[in-house]
Amino acid sequence: MRPSRIAPMNRRLTLQAPQETDDGAGGVALAWRDVATLWAAIRPHAAAEGLWASQPAARLSSEITIRYRDDVWPEMRFVSASGRIFDIRAAFDPDGSRRRLVCLCGEEPL
Repeated sequence: MRPSRIAPMNRRLTLQAPQETDDGAGGVALAWRDVATLWAAIRPHAAAEGLWASQPAARLSSEITIRYRDDVWPEMRFVSASGRIFDIRAAFDPDGSRRRLVCLCGEEPL
């Protein structure tokens, strides 16, 4: 038996989905609702510098691996207990086994 090459799923994250709510003025406001709390492996992927709210900031991307689930899509995000936010850009089953799901995420600066 070959050892697994994926990192241990030792980070607790909350999966959130966007939800539009009435803002009381005829429009909508975006809110986030918790979908699940789960264990994940986070692997830094790349970093780039740019502007965030007109201020210089680093934009990080990460690869987050979770146990397979079929209700994850790119509009969702992960939030850590420390407040880090990972926007899901893509989610895929790397080998078609439905054992794990790899999410390519961008991290918003704090």
